[in-house]
Amino acid sequence: MDWKLIFKLKTQHIMKPHFTIKDTAIVLIDHQQGTVKLAKNMDEEVIKQNTKALARTAIETGMPLVLTTSNETQFQGPLFEFLEDIASKAHENRIKRPGMVNAWEYIPFKEAVASTGKKNIIMAGLTNDVCTVYPAINAVADGYSVQVVVDAGGSPTQLADDIAQRRMENEGVVLTSTNQVMAELGKDWSTENGGKILNIMYEEILGTLMNS
Repeated sequence: MDWKLIFKLKTQHIMKPHFTIKDTAIVLIDHQQGTVKLAKNMDEEVIKQNTKALARTAIETGMPLVLTTSNETQFQGPLFEFLEDIASKAHENRIKRPGMVNAWEYIPFKEAVASTGKKNIIMAGLTNDVCTVYPAINAVADGYSVQVVVDAGGSPTQLADDIAQRRMENEGVVLTSTNQVMAELGKDWSTENGGKILNIMYEEILGTLMNS
């Protein structure tokens, strides 16, 4: 038995490389003005500030950003207003699903993600227990590496969120937080993009915490 080969294979599975600005796309699912009301286990303003931080990170560092909505004309409503201001092109090109719960099963959305050319996806959505869990799992099954930003989403109850997180982890999805994944992308605050991300973190998240 080739123990060196077995160790190498196990290590490759466990030690996944860090995501970088160059090899990663950010995907935001159903961050809509009505849908956010369903996320009762997280403060609405926290969800919004974290979503804004992720969108700004994509735009200001040149990362691909994919937006999608579900049933905009019904209770879910339009996307957060700031997304149009921050990412006008991504907002204009958003994938408007007519009713498909699992965004990954809606071909235009899946094609939009594929068209970024990135195999690493940072994903967040509303809600975690419905809108995020299925596409995250399906994307992993299709060969993508996926990190779900848990605090840029939420669920109707903490129990529902916990179960969704467990289900995603069991299928190979990596769970993360907004600050954590932004630090991973920033990598070095002394670089141009690192400095941009640090500034976004302060303006959208850290400044609020420090002044509270």
